[in-house]
Amino acid sequence: MKKDTKNNIVNFPSNSVNGEREVEAILFAAAEPLDIDTIESKVKKNVNVKKILEKLQHTYSNRGINLVCISNKWSFRTAQNLSKLMSQEKTVEKKLSKAAIETLAIIVYHQPVTRAEIEEIRGVAFGTNTLEILMELNWVKPQGRKNVPGKPIQYGTTDEFLSHFNLQKLSDLPTVDELGSAGLIDSSSIDASVFGTGKFYKEKQEEKKENIYSNIDEMLGSTLKETDSD
Repeated sequence: MKKDTKNNIVNFPSNSVNGEREVEAILFAAAEPLDIDTIESKVKKNVNVKKILEKLQHTYSNRGINLVCISNKWSFRTAQNLSKLMSQEKTVEKKLSKAAIETLAIIVYHQPVTRAEIEEIRGVAFGTNTLEILMELNWVKPQGRKNVPGKPIQYGTTDEFLSHFNLQKLSDLPTVDELGSAGLIDSSSIDASVFGTGKFYKEKQEEKKENIYSNIDEMLGSTLKETDSD
């Protein structure tokens, strides 16, 4: 190596520099890690590939890209401490199934509620992973066990549920009258207690407890009497 003191330029031997450039270019363009034999087959015969690889490895050791050797094969890799910068987050929108929407609605307005109670209200058994999907979204979580034989787990909504739907508290949920006014339900045929939860009424300082099935027998009985009289 010679140094031109006049222009302060360092002149490397051309063979060495060209060899490094060739090895560097080959590794950069390679779609997969390369062994020494493969690299040697692509460069000049008088080039010491192993020595060049070791030199390039040292040169790139403190760079954003490192030259690494894994199982005797060489390749450029992102520096390990910078790998987080290379991660890409992709949002994939998926629609909830009808079963998941119905289950969520029941939990929202009846919480805390057990799996069996949800199935009773829906009238059908749970589909595969329906409840698990809602918990994975962090909209629903277990809220203790019900004090009945078997001690079944009860479920309720989370703060993440309120945040996602831009609600400050459960009492911000639409009431039966509001849903009826919006044309989303026929409020005349809906028992208002269906849209009440323990937390909902507690926030409104109401203590009324209603069973959504309490008037079914009476309603059916009166309907049958009217039919018979006709």
